[in-house]
Amino acid sequence: MERDLISHIAHGDHPIASPISEAHIDRLLTRAKLPKGARILDLGCGEAAWTLRALALYPDATADGVDISPHALRSAAEAAEERGVTDRIRLHQVSATEFTGEEPYDLVFCSGATHAFGGLVPTMEGIARFLRPGGLALVGEGFWEVPPTPEALAELVDDPDDYADLAGTVARAESAGYVTVYAHTSERGEWDDYEWSWTGTLLRWAEENPGPDGAAAREAALAHRDMWLKGYRGVLGFVSLLLRRTR
Repeated sequence: MERDLISHIAHGDHPIASPISEAHIDRLLTRAKLPKGARILDLGCGEAAWTLRALALYPDATADGVDISPHALRSAAEAAEERGVTDRIRLHQVSATEFTGEEPYDLVFCSGATHAFGGLVPTMEGIARFLRPGGLALVGEGFWEVPPTPEALAELVDDPDDYADLAGTVARAESAGYVTVYAHTSERGEWDDYEWSWTGTLLRWAEENPGPDGAAAREAALAHRDMWLKGYRGVLGFVSLLLRRTR
């Protein structure tokens, strides 16, 4: 069973592919204070949960969503139709590093997808080429809440320096020519809701779909749950940074 499909199923009850609630997404987006007719880009959009929230808050905005998953993009298109915004969003099945925008954007999202660019700093550099002068980036990234345990390191990263602490994460993001104008650090309850949703939704699907696919889904869910509960719970944090381009 392909990893892309497993991830799609696991996010069925939590389409926001990050440990953050809709209420805090709305708070970040409200702080963005986007201009009329804003143009929005979501790199690694998944099911476009961030973008659809933005389109609801800014009814004259338009957006492009970019992802390599056909399953996620199909769900994004269905959600856009349900919300009546299909004429305001274009979805592109292409790698974030290969997408080329036609005009500058006022806001660029990249939440939980910095691996597509090879890390936080390359992500910020990649986002910069899409932003208008003074434009905003809303980037979600992991950070070490506490020094990582050997178990967390073994499961999550090849190099402990792949993540920094919170101060170091902010410094990395700003080093590419940005200033942080607001942020939200995910709370333990948001993390737990995300992880229990991911594993529980996948386990429910496995029970309802016996056979090889169900067995593969169950194995993936239990492995992920062990990695979380025995490895990075309380160790890995997540911060959503709202940054303004300064050059």
